[in-house]
Amino acid sequence: SGASLRYSTGTGGEGSEGEGAGLGSSDSGGSGFSLAATALPERRRPGGGRPRYEVVRELGAEEVRWFYREDRKTWKPFIGYDSLRIELAFRALGSGGGGGEPAAVEPVCVRSGLYEVDVASAESYPVYWNQTEKIPVMRGQWFIDGTWQPLEEEESNLIEQEHLDRFKGQQLQESFDMEISKPVDGKEAIHSLKLSRNHVDWHSVDEVYLYSDATTSKIARTVTQKLGFSKASSSGTRLHRGYVEEATLEDKPPQTSHIVFVVHGIGQKMDQGRIIKNTAMMRDTARKVEEKYFSNLATHVEFLPVEWRSKLTLDGDTVDSITPDKVRGLRDMLNSSAMDIMYYTSPLYRDELVKGLQQELNRLYTLFCSRNPEFEEKGGKVSIVSHSLGCVITYDIMTGWNPVRLYEQLLQKEEEELEDRWMSYEEQRLLEELYLTKQRLREIEERLHGLKASTISKPPVLKFKVENFFCMGSPLAVFLALRGIRPGTSGSQDHILPRTICNRLLNIFHPTDPVAYRLEPLILKHYSNISPVQIHWYNTANPLPYEHMKPSFLNPTKEATSGPDTESASAAPSPTTSPVMVRRHYGESITNIGKASILGAASIGKGLGGMLFSRFGRSSPATPQTLETGKDGAEGDDKKATTVGTPPLPHSSSGFLEPTVELEHRIDFELREGLVESRYWSAVTSHTAYWSSLDIALFLLTFMYKQDQEETDKSNLDSI
Repeated sequence: SGASLRYSTGTGGEGSEGEGAGLGSSDSGGSGFSLAATALPERRRPGGGRPRYEVVRELGAEEVRWFYREDRKTWKPFIGYDSLRIELAFRALGSGGGGGEPAAVEPVCVRSGLYEVDVASAESYPVYWNQTEKIPVMRGQWFIDGTWQPLEEEESNLIEQEHLDRFKGQQLQESFDMEISKPVDGKEAIHSLKLSRNHVDWHSVDEVYLYSDATTSKIARTVTQKLGFSKASSSGTRLHRGYVEEATLEDKPPQTSHIVFVVHGIGQKMDQGRIIKNTAMMRDTARKVEEKYFSNLATHVEFLPVEWRSKLTLDGDTVDSITPDKVRGLRDMLNSSAMDIMYYTSPLYRDELVKGLQQELNRLYTLFCSRNPEFEEKGGKVSIVSHSLGCVITYDIMTGWNPVRLYEQLLQKEEEELEDRWMSYEEQRLLEELYLTKQRLREIEERLHGLKASTISKPPVLKFKVENFFCMGSPLAVFLALRGIRPGTSGSQDHILPRTICNRLLNIFHPTDPVAYRLEPLILKHYSNISPVQIHWYNTANPLPYEHMKPSFLNPTKEATSGPDTESASAAPSPTTSPVMVRRHYGESITNIGKASILGAASIGKGLGGMLFSRFGRSSPATPQTLETGKDGAEGDDKKATTVGTPPLPHSSSGFLEPTVELEHRIDFELREGLVESRYWSAVTSHTAYWSSLDIALFLLTFMYKQDQEETDKSNLDSI
């Protein structure tokens, strides 16, 4: 037990007891602890145990430890900062008011502000989300040796009361060898207490054992004692009064400088509360990574679940009423999961889904800022981690995309086509009249909007700027492709998500996730043959920073095979017939068709079939991000590609694409496959395997702590 202690032998009473004395009330009725306590000589357990007083007295608030239990698992201790504040609230509740009624005590905020503890009901509950099961909390006074798990509160109170009645004011043993087990039997017990299923023997003031009174335990005790073993060593459990580690206000969590909203995708109706459990997994995994890699930073990243599905009404039970009864379980599963995609593509229910997520994001941010007023003042940042369909909805909220806008663009295109064809005089006159009427209508609408804007200012869609938008297992790319987004001529993220809305877009996926698609080929088409960035294993020693990783080809041996040999070099392949490059990473995967579909959709509309080869058809100065294909790959590819002509671009201002265009920042990041991982099995499980990944936790924190890490490194260099 001594190895886990925080305090060294040299620590005196002024740090712990002195602080506790300032927190406690006057020593009335034994409920508080006074400054006089620090004047008493201290006794520290061998092996670095906590200091003890020479005289038996009431436990101080710093010696009591509060615990909580989730999912019916073992009791977990609150950190010292939380435990002290809960104990003080408990003592304030016990002291009561003037009329003998219990005093009203406000809930105590614990666990980095995510939960509150109601001391009166001995329960804890989350602040930012709803949870059906309450989390019980318990006050620990007596603890089991070795595990330091608390005794049940009822038994603990009885033992504590008996201990004080019998030994209060007595001197503790001067000898420190009481920690060493020595043979004692029941006759040596100086005091005993009978409980419902156990009994407790005091062999000395500081040596207390708990014995079970079950029949099997009694028989075992009798047999072992006849064999010469002592009662205590054979069947007794050593108890300790007061926790192994004293609670101090210094033992508090760091201040939150970055909050991450975790948005779920489909299937939340099928398994309500799943996003809360998934976020808890991601939070716990991130804590481990923080302790290992970012412990030198004084800041902290907090993860908050965004549950937007349960509050929606949608069609009520209409879909359920039209569902046939055969294979009902499978149908209900599909209704609760895949149906969310159909709801989102429905013009009737799409807005309800968008508003549901938007309102929940704003509610959580407002609530967090109200409870952490310094967050905005100190420049706190917000990132969003979205999964599956949640990526699409989050993207549409940030960009304000609406299918109505797409419909208006379609009408405008039809009008332009109408003007190009031959028309009679009557048709021309009516068309001009229609044009003037629409122009007049737009002027009236603008004036009306101007009047509304002068009286009511329209609030922003989101109340915060998004620093990083992490997509996990995201179908966003295929949604954008079906909306008409086509590859551009610049390597800027602004092509699909303006930097003014979101500073950085990152697309994370497992190589066999059937729902995930790549985003980079929608910005620059030749990235369809450049592999995504491989996410580092979390235990990689000195990994290369992501911004320094060079792009690599998926299939470096086939760069110059743009079309059949019979075609002339100057003939550019058609966008609809240009072959999709064979993928080294995905070629054997069952998701090959799904992966290729986004690339086929991205190639429609602009003649970009030979873009990749045009990069090597011209001589150009090397950029810092020049592609590397191996030791002799780059030179050989240049020689091979000289016969391939550069295709004209119909919508390009210059008619040709600049061959050295690169992405400003990489967007697609791919998890590494396991060495013994079955691709067919992982295709089933990979879409939901992101939450507990240590690799992803390290990846997220690397980008969120990037600025803090750079500032820390800079200050260290300056000091050197």
